[in-house]
Amino acid sequence: MGETQLPWRPPRACDVYLAEFKHCKSLSNRFHHYYTYGTSPVCLQWKDDFEACREWERNCSPHAKESLQKSERNRVSEQKNFPPFWEMRKKPPADWHLPLNEAK
Repeated sequence: MGETQLPWRPPRACDVYLAEFKHCKSLSNRFHHYYTYGTSPVCLQWKDDFEACREWERNCSPHAKESLQKSERNRVSEQKNFPPFWEMRKKPPADWHLPLNEAK
């Protein structure tokens, strides 16, 4: 039996890109970002992604598709630069079943 291939869809709904852009530009996020990183957040990529998503929905533009794919790949690769702070356990501690020491 032949498999039908679904048409390509952006990884997020276009409204999500717009919501992320609005959140990025919000006063509370700008304050938090400045407090945390010492710089203002760069929000233009969210706006560009929203416009590319709309372009894809209107015309199925190959340029818009490539732009969205590249942007999402960049986001994923940036997330890999920040590994989890805690090291995951391979197995539980040997005394996990014992009652907690309330004196401590």
